[in-house]
Amino acid sequence: MVLGATPFQVGLLSALEFLAFPVLGLVAGVYADRFRRIRIMAACDVLRTLIFGSVPLAWAFGILSMEQLYIVALLTGICTVFFDISYQSYLPALVGRRDLVEGNSKLEVTRSIAQLSGPALAGLLIQLVGATQAILVDAASYVVSVISLLSIRKPEPDPRPAGAAGNFWQELREGVQVVLGNPTLWKIAGCTATSNLGGNMIFAVYLIFAYRYLHLSPATVGLIFAAGAVGGLLGALAAGWVARVLGLGLTLLVTIVLGGLGNLIVPLAQYGFAVPVLVIATFVFFFANPIYNINQVSLRQAITPDRVQGRMNATMRTIVWGTLPIGSFAGGILGTYAGIVPTLWIGAAIATLAGLWILAGPVRLRDQPEPAAP
Repeated sequence: MVLGATPFQVGLLSALEFLAFPVLGLVAGVYADRFRRIRIMAACDVLRTLIFGSVPLAWAFGILSMEQLYIVALLTGICTVFFDISYQSYLPALVGRRDLVEGNSKLEVTRSIAQLSGPALAGLLIQLVGATQAILVDAASYVVSVISLLSIRKPEPDPRPAGAAGNFWQELREGVQVVLGNPTLWKIAGCTATSNLGGNMIFAVYLIFAYRYLHLSPATVGLIFAAGAVGGLLGALAAGWVARVLGLGLTLLVTIVLGGLGNLIVPLAQYGFAVPVLVIATFVFFFANPIYNINQVSLRQAITPDRVQGRMNATMRTIVWGTLPIGSFAGGILGTYAGIVPTLWIGAAIATLAGLWILAGPVRLRDQPEPAAP
């Protein structure tokens, strides 16, 4: 908003942040199985500190441009690819397979607090000191992450590339075959990818809808996201309990559809009571989302052999995050030519229909399966 970005530019900026997954995701999976994952994660956070720190520096010298923001988004996305695949591959070795739901729940709790309450703080910081200066706080947060990672005392198992005795392309191909050869994995991938497609179409125009259509202040938008933080925290805490009550498959179906319905509430804010409507929509979506994610991630980790965890996670992330830049780009295009509100409706409908993938198979699962053989 500082540079007066158009809907297309906002959509392109968001798309670039997620472009690295379809391009580099599979590559990152091979390296996550070859090298120590803690070191990969720490290196990514050091780089992200420098990348985000470049924004306020450029602003101070009066040279900040949309072109630089595009580069920042792209480089940040590359770091995120290697970091996320490494941490998901590291978790089973850290907590053990029988504690995967608990481990993923704890990660989701911290992620909910960091990512969902972050916008509330960002909104206040932007209002107090400006957008570019607020990014300094974001850069500093990665320093804290590096320190936290390096303080883990449990020894990490030696990385052992599997399958093709060091042949990079055969190792990469094996990870793809693990996902495509398992009906549960590829149906979860299809469901999550469809939900992400619709969700990012919405997110590409959400802030424009809030600021320019509803005339909300940054602080108000931050408080709306704070409601999401509460929902996300409660959802993360309830994930295991909900799965025990409903069964694993039904939990996945109910929560993915519920998240889509939350998105369908968003465009209703144009008719009045904008803040309460957006608070409800945000709470519902962010409550359902971690319940779905915790259980689907734990399921796919549980049914995958240890030796291909990194490449399985890379393949899944490549598929499910591969639709994020498509959604962002499509949202920007639709927002520019069809209008902001129609884009919100279309994105929400797509996200809700993602539940059809779960109906096609995983809905029949009652409990987490036994750990896969090594």
